[in-house]
Amino acid sequence: MSSIAPIGVFDSGFGGLTILKKIVELMPDYDYVFLGDNARAPYGSRSFATVYNYTLQAVIKLFDLGCPLVVLACNTASAKALRTIQQDYIAKYCPQNRVLGIIRPTAEMLGNITKTNKVGVLGTAGTVNSQSYILETAKLFPNIKVYQQACPLLVPIVENNEIDTPGADYFVKKYTDSLFAQDADIDTIVLGCTHYPLLINSFKKFLPAGVSIVKQNEIVAQSLRDYLCRHPEIDARLSKNSSIRYFTTDDSTLFNRSASVFMGRNVESESIALAGCM
Repeated sequence: MSSIAPIGVFDSGFGGLTILKKIVELMPDYDYVFLGDNARAPYGSRSFATVYNYTLQAVIKLFDLGCPLVVLACNTASAKALRTIQQDYIAKYCPQNRVLGIIRPTAEMLGNITKTNKVGVLGTAGTVNSQSYILETAKLFPNIKVYQQACPLLVPIVENNEIDTPGADYFVKKYTDSLFAQDADIDTIVLGCTHYPLLINSFKKFLPAGVSIVKQNEIVAQSLRDYLCRHPEIDARLSKNSSIRYFTTDDSTLFNRSASVFMGRNVESESIALAGCM
C-alpha cells in the first residue's frame, strides 16, 4: 500500500467544502483531508489571536495527518492567521511544508474582471476588519477601489439550512443594498466567505444587472493547480489515490448530514480533537 500524503483543506465550518469540491473536480487524482473546526465555528467575530491559535492547531493536526500542503479554505483564517503562520511557525518548525490561503488568488483575478475599477467585498466581520482584500488588491492593482460590507448573519443562515427562505433574501438584500450605497458603480462582487456561494440565488435576485460575481472556489482550485505546476518539488510529495477523508471537531453525524449537502455526495467523517498550540 502506498503512503498517503494528502492535500489538507481547513475551514472553521462547512463553507470550505465549496472550495474542496471544486479542487477535487479539477484535480481528482490527489488525496485530500478536510478538517472542519465546527465545534468552535464561526470564526468571523473572533479576535486575531483566537483565530490564529485555532487555525494553527488545525494546521498542526493536518501536518500530523501527513499533509505536506494545507489550504486555508476560510477567508477569516486566511485574513487573520495565514501570514503569521507562514512567517513564524512554518519558517521555524517545518519549512518543508506549505500553507496557502484563498484571499490573494482571489485578489489576483480582480484586474481581469472589473471594468469600473470598483469592487465590492461581502464577508464576515473578521475578514472585513482585517482589510485583507483591500491590502492585497492595492498591492496588485493600485487603481482598483475596494468597498466592504460585513454580513454577520449570513453564515448562521447557511449553517441552519435557511438558504432558500424569505429570511435569507431579506438579509442578502440588506447587505447588498448597504454595499452599493457606498458606490453605485461597483461592477464586481467578491463573496468573501466560503458559505456565501450557497446563497447565490439570493445574490442574483438583488445585485444590479451586469454585476459580476467572483466565483472564489473556481479561482482557488485553478490557483492551486497552477501552484503545483510551478512547484513540482511539492507536487512530487503528494500522493495520488483519489481519496478523501473528513474530520470534524464536532459530532460526526451532524457534520455528515450538512457536509453531504455541500459536497453533493455521501460524506462519512471522524470526530477529532485539536490540541492546544504552543
